[in-house]
Amino acid sequence: MSQTGSSRRAYLPEMTTAAYAIPVPLRAPSSSLRRMDPGGLSDEQLLEQVAIARDGEAFEVLYRRYSRAIYSLVQRVLRDHSAADDASQEAFAAVWRAARGYRRERGTASAWLFAIARNAAVDAARARVPLVVGEAPDVPDHGPLPEALAIAEMEAFEVHVAVDSLPDREREVIELAYYSGLSQTEIADRLSLPLGTVKTRTRSALARLAGVLEEAGVMR
Repeated sequence: MSQTGSSRRAYLPEMTTAAYAIPVPLRAPSSSLRRMDPGGLSDEQLLEQVAIARDGEAFEVLYRRYSRAIYSLVQRVLRDHSAADDASQEAFAAVWRAARGYRRERGTASAWLFAIARNAAVDAARARVPLVVGEAPDVPDHGPLPEALAIAEMEAFEVHVAVDSLPDREREVIELAYYSGLSQTEIADRLSLPLGTVKTRTRSALARLAGVLEEAGVMR
């Protein structure tokens, strides 16, 4: 595991179903999960298990899949590790509470999870800003439109999910290159690998990412 991955994960809260006060009887695997490894279920199937059966095991699988990406999204909004921890926990608590509201015909599970996380981050950001009473300044806002910001955030979220889906040996070189800004030579030194191995893993990871992001509609 790369030092970058370890440092990023160090800020993630230790969350299990116990953190959301899920009753113990509800944590027993459903009949469908007994027949199939939960890790083999799609995100949509897992959310439906949580919604219909209140399945704690399915919830934990969703958490393992999305915790890093959701934390990264919330952290970018709040820029504070403690606040991001709290907002991430609130996001997953909201997922548990609101799972019955998910409808796969309205969109993917990842988009629904993104919306929950974004709302938690926005609510936390608003709570940290004191309310100022008075007239708004009559100055045009030339910043990006809310729709453009939402699209950009969604795409960034999908990229984080795609990176997290990579095999460990490919993910670590991508994290060191794009999150830490290391060159391939520096990555080779950091991981004690031949430069050729780093280049091969990088090419393989980028090809895999391109396929995942194209399927998600991020790359067209």
